[in-house]
Amino acid sequence: MFRSHHFSLVAWLSVAAAVTATAQQTLTWEQLRLRFEQNNPTLLAGKLNIDESKAGEITAFLRPNPVLSLDVDQINPFNGGPPHSTFGSLLTTASASYLHERQHKRELRLESAKEGTEIAVSGQNDLERNLLFNLRGAFVQTLQAKAVLNVAKENLAYYDHVLDISRERFHAGDIAQVDLDRLELQRVQYESDLQTAEVNLRTAKIQLLMLLNDRTPVEQLDVTGPFDFSDQIAPLDDFRKIAVDTRPDLRAAMQAVDKAKTDHKLAVANGSTDPTFGFDVGRNPPIDQYIGFNVSIPLRIFDRNQGEKLRTQLDIDRNQRLLDAAQAQVFSDVDSAYATLNSNVILLRPYKAKYLQQAVRVRETVTFAYQHGGASLLDFLSAENDYRTVELNYVNLVGSYLISASQLNLAVGKEVIP
Repeated sequence: MFRSHHFSLVAWLSVAAAVTATAQQTLTWEQLRLRFEQNNPTLLAGKLNIDESKAGEITAFLRPNPVLSLDVDQINPFNGGPPHSTFGSLLTTASASYLHERQHKRELRLESAKEGTEIAVSGQNDLERNLLFNLRGAFVQTLQAKAVLNVAKENLAYYDHVLDISRERFHAGDIAQVDLDRLELQRVQYESDLQTAEVNLRTAKIQLLMLLNDRTPVEQLDVTGPFDFSDQIAPLDDFRKIAVDTRPDLRAAMQAVDKAKTDHKLAVANGSTDPTFGFDVGRNPPIDQYIGFNVSIPLRIFDRNQGEKLRTQLDIDRNQRLLDAAQAQVFSDVDSAYATLNSNVILLRPYKAKYLQQAVRVRETVTFAYQHGGASLLDFLSAENDYRTVELNYVNLVGSYLISASQLNLAVGKEVIP
């Protein structure tokens, strides 16, 4: 009976493990980016800003509405005097007027609104650029946490193997109790590394889920991608040229200058007088029916738009200065990110070419010597610590390289380093 229940429990655990494995989502960077673009609320809210700006284009190009007036005059509500109260003696008129906008005011308003939409589009692209950097950072942190977790598991498994051998040596009288105790106490460091790595991995996944606006349990999310570096980097000038062509915030600054110039033209146009054309038709009993035309022209004795002309002229200069500042910021961002990336590559090259192999070789040699009495316990613990330090340093340097590559992509404005 017990054996039957045991098999049932094993079968149930196997099914549960299979369901969990099936439910887990393993996403690549491209899949993660697509889901982010579809679900991130900040990004979706920014897109509505573009639609609002396009709606403003409709308002900007509206024509003035004509004015219709209906008049009935010569009504005598009092008794006495000439008989003016009969319907046939009433003065009835109908008039219509229309304001004619000169100097292409409507066209300039539409042009200014369209340029505002272009700035909104560039602003949305810049928002996406910054949010993608945050997403890429969380993605890299997850990959780094997975790599650190694998190193911690491998170190703990290797150390447990050494402990098993050391216990056999202790029972055989080959080592003292104090040496075994020191070895077992040292295991706490590897356990701590493992727990820290698991917490860091979980935290990185939580950050990813937040950016995706996803309520999936953390255990069901996983990411995959290359966790390595390339020591081949294009020249700095290539990245500078790409940044000048693609940075959306720089493009928005250029567009702001163009819009300021259009707004100045509109301010000048708004200072011109707009005539109002009128047409009226009426019925006056002595004269019978009549029609009439009129034109109303404001007298520009005072220029009531000179302040706006000056303001828009100054706004052109202000936006030009902001454009200069944006260009300087672009070059600064690219140069700083490039220097950081190049520094990481310089540090990683000797690790991959020499330090990793040396650390493995030293650990295996000292471990073999210690197990055969040719090295002290202190030498063994030192070699283990050196290997652990080199492995963790390499993983963290690769993570720093990927973050700096993402920083360079952010500075350039497009993904130039995958």
